[in-house]
Amino acid sequence: MSRSRGLLIPLIFSALVASALGCAQHPAKPGDPLPGLTKEQRELFDQGRRVVEKEFTQEQGVGPLFNAPACGECHEDPVAGGSGDELEVHVAVVRDDGTCDPLVERGGPVIQQFATPLLRAAMGIEREPVPAEATVQAGRTTPDLFGFGLLDSVPDATILSYADPEDRNGDGISGRPNRFFDGRLGRFGRKAFVPTLREFNDGAFPVEQGITNPAVLTEESIGGGVIPPGVDPAPEPEIDQPAIDAVDAFVRFLAPPAPKRLSREAKRGRSLFSSIGCAACHVPVFTTGDSPIQPLRYARVAAYTDLLLHDMGPELADICLGLAMPSEFRTEPLMGLSLNSRFLHDGRAATIEQALLLHSGEAAAARDRFKSLPHADRAALLRFLGSL
Repeated sequence: MSRSRGLLIPLIFSALVASALGCAQHPAKPGDPLPGLTKEQRELFDQGRRVVEKEFTQEQGVGPLFNAPACGECHEDPVAGGSGDELEVHVAVVRDDGTCDPLVERGGPVIQQFATPLLRAAMGIEREPVPAEATVQAGRTTPDLFGFGLLDSVPDATILSYADPEDRNGDGISGRPNRFFDGRLGRFGRKAFVPTLREFNDGAFPVEQGITNPAVLTEESIGGGVIPPGVDPAPEPEIDQPAIDAVDAFVRFLAPPAPKRLSREAKRGRSLFSSIGCAACHVPVFTTGDSPIQPLRYARVAAYTDLLLHDMGPELADICLGLAMPSEFRTEPLMGLSLNSRFLHDGRAATIEQALLLHSGEAAAARDRFKSLPHADRAALLRFLGSL
């Protein structure tokens, strides 16, 4: 039986959030590291930032297919590690037996949008072709990375305690976990497919930049075809382990931005967020587990997510991935929400209110309660969300 979801007492909810946010004298700004790092950890964080901001050339390993020559080209707003204005293309097929095929052997699930000059000269292509077998294409905005190290440190058991795939408590919320190929619990990505932050970071280099590393020593194919000789001049791996470790430290140690100070109206909106059912999926507070890194050990983080999959309705449906069906998405963490200019997984919503109104499926009841609120209450709830 899962925990009761959606019956949170507003006063307890407020106290938990206040405790999680703390009373730091110097609230974290976007791009700041977690407080309490050692001198060595801070130096590694700074080294990682430099690698994230570095623009690689084809001679240094970028491509032959890629989405950007630097991590920071997509994760740029308002600082390195933030979100971006790019829109990626992802593909997949749901087979007749109900299984999901991300078309890895055909270049999926991420379709790279650019080719290096050497590849263009050899094959005459500007980007990776979309596999003919793909039955659906999906747009994906670039998420910010703030607080990802804290999410990585939340115990699996904590996440699974919120799962209720059979909706045994009858609240209409049926969150369920996604699983990686080997059965491990997923938590990263819009479909909650990648289990750990290290794998998320290691995989981003070949998928997004075409840069191999000690964990991923081979380039992706070109639509399932072989890479022509001479178009990838850099020897493998194209980035070494110390650089990968530094990038991992940068992402792992990025602090969640401090929310804005709440007005009286926003505090009322925080209570409404709970009472209309939003907190049933956007769980306000997680506590991390044990960690050798002091700032990640038993830390409380106001993430506003359960890291589980939820059916969001047919209008938002796109690809499948792992156990996630087309209409299922991981509950998006809301920390740093106020820094975004586009919302939902494909950026179709220009405002927080538009994103809320596009919720359906398991979120339909909470959406309808929001729509039925008096204008002043709707404004208060949006003021609260705009403070995160």
